[in-house]
Amino acid sequence: MNLSIVGKQLELTDAIKAHVESGKDSLKKYNLDIISTRVVLSADEKNGKKGFSAEFAINLAHMNTVVIKQKDKDLYAAIDLAIERAKKVLRRHHDKITTYKVKEEAMVETEAFNDVDEIVPTRLDSYKPVEIEEALSELKESGKQFFVFMDMDDKMRTIYKRTDDKYGLY
Repeated sequence: MNLSIVGKQLELTDAIKAHVESGKDSLKKYNLDIISTRVVLSADEKNGKKGFSAEFAINLAHMNTVVIKQKDKDLYAAIDLAIERAKKVLRRHHDKITTYKVKEEAMVETEAFNDVDEIVPTRLDSYKPVEIEEALSELKESGKQFFVFMDMDDKMRTIYKRTDDKYGLY
């Protein structure tokens, strides 16, 4: 992430730069793709009162630029307030993305199995090839309705019991 710090009518000291950089590092915890951050710090004097303003412009991938302006009598306080507001914006964006993904995945799961009573995924007991006669005897012994196995040609096959007490093979 690129960071540029600009001072208008204000001399940037190493302490101010370090304070801005530590605040920028706290924005990384939301795991958003922050491309660049531009910080403009300026000193304002209106009606004999001295004040400072901090402006953060955060460029995010796949989103518009987030611009935060904050004014205060103290420069460090203005920077801290701007960083807190940036954290709030980024947290909301992060929560929006993550909750949308969770809802989307839940919708996919429910849509896929609406017509079916219940599906329980199971793995094959054995991946080694089985003769058809062995599969038939295992089906008879187990009392199940069908048996899925790999035949000698490495094809997945299903042997099942029909209603007329005969057996079918797919």
